[in-house]
Amino acid sequence: MGRAFEFRRERKEKRWDKMAKTFTKYGKLIAMAVKAGGSEIENNAKLRVIIQNAKGENMPKDRIENAIARASSKDADSFSEVVYEGYGPYGIGILVECATDNPTRTVANVRMYFNRNNGELGKTGSLDFAFTRRGVFRVTPGEHKMEDLEFSLIDFGLEEIYEDEGNFVILTAFQDFGLMQKGLEEFKIELIKAESQRIPNTTTKLTPEQEDEILDLIDKFEQDDDVSAVYHTMGN
Repeated sequence: MGRAFEFRRERKEKRWDKMAKTFTKYGKLIAMAVKAGGSEIENNAKLRVIIQNAKGENMPKDRIENAIARASSKDADSFSEVVYEGYGPYGIGILVECATDNPTRTVANVRMYFNRNNGELGKTGSLDFAFTRRGVFRVTPGEHKMEDLEFSLIDFGLEEIYEDEGNFVILTAFQDFGLMQKGLEEFKIELIKAESQRIPNTTTKLTPEQEDEILDLIDKFEQDDDVSAVYHTMGN
């Protein structure tokens, strides 16, 4: 059928594989939110945010509903959030957030990825100094002006607001995540995506060849179904 067909098929397969991993990740996050706060969406603020984010990634409605139903079952797997910290090549700090039903398996895999790529798994808390955890909200402006939102949301923990690709991005301290979510709901501001992110306090600039090594290691982490997010201190 020709090389063009093979290229298109390979590209589709990669896209489908990425979507499948994304849906698996949100399925685990939904399960943890249901276990923590129940399956009633209107009474579970964390679950509402996760569902909104999942929809933003085009997760089908039936898969979301099935994930909630499975999590509500007595026989549902129990997932926990764990964080692993270490260093990749060239002293780049790497922090790996996971959602897993088997921490023994997950830590073994994370250690393997580090070891096979000239890195080393560190102790818990070894990168506390390297990142600041913040709440990041992307919202639709609607009829709201940025200056008005800044004034309205400052009491809900707003630290910074800026425009990006026609939307507003709002930053808060991590401990104010729930408070900001409440503020956005109170002012009926449409939420596109909300998540906690770990922002590096300092970064290290590498050569293009060195960057490729780090990106290859990050890709290995992200291919693991237990991994939810990866953060690093490599500069742009």
